[in-house]
Amino acid sequence: MEKFEDLIKSPTPVLVDFFAEWCGPCKAMKPVLEEVKSMVGDNARIVKIDVDQHRELAIQHRIQAVPTLMLFKNGKAVWRHSGIIQAKELKNVIEQNY
Repeated sequence: MEKFEDLIKSPTPVLVDFFAEWCGPCKAMKPVLEEVKSMVGDNARIVKIDVDQHRELAIQHRIQAVPTLMLFKNGKAVWRHSGIIQAKELKNVIEQNY
């Protein structure tokens, strides 16, 4: 399995969805993320991290609410958003960081 630190070092933007199985808004984000993936294709990677299974990552990135989306590029967090967001808005954020 790929380590999180290696994953986010990519020059390709990596969108990380910090979520929880029990979270209603997180479930609502699933089709949004699928739509974004179809729009950006290989220009970005989308990764889901379950905060209950990966508590240390959630603590390390100060995740206090789910869903929290973070965009990483070259190992740095370049954008962060908590709560539901529209696919078009998310696509724009990713495109600004190609």
